[in-house]
Amino acid sequence: MKKILLLSDTHGCIDESILKYVRQADEVWHAGDIGDLIVTDTIQKLKPLRAVTGNIDGKEARGEFAEELLFDCEGMKVYIIHIGGYPGKYRANVKARIKEDYPAIYICGHSHILKVQYDQELNVLHMNPGAAGISGFHQVRTMLRFEIDQGKISNLEIIEWPKNKKTEQ
Repeated sequence: MKKILLLSDTHGCIDESILKYVRQADEVWHAGDIGDLIVTDTIQKLKPLRAVTGNIDGKEARGEFAEELLFDCEGMKVYIIHIGGYPGKYRANVKARIKEDYPAIYICGHSHILKVQYDQELNVLHMNPGAAGISGFHQVRTMLRFEIDQGKISNLEIIEWPKNKKTEQ
């Protein structure tokens, strides 16, 4: 069993309100728009990290992280990309990838809108953790945490706190 913390769109923000949950996870997944490698460096000092780059990420982040990931976690195939759309409105390349690789979980970020939706047509759970950072139009900072065990996801929780609340590391 693995406890996963899923976040996205930190835009260079890493603070105690995020790190508190990083410490409780077994693994952290970041769905892009890292913003500054201090975010990923700080997380990696505490826990294993899987991350993709987003549209705001520069050369340094692109040198360290891929644009997309496909991997297995506890018997579930996971696909992560920053900009990919959602059920009924996928980018063409993302829909093709889902049809080709059959992930059980498809994760994206970018919209700053938290969404968890099961796509019955493609048989995939779509997850977007919203935005954990303080840059952007969102009013609430959000992340997701859940457990994966023997090919099943459980204990899915939304973590949210006011955007104006940034705590020091």
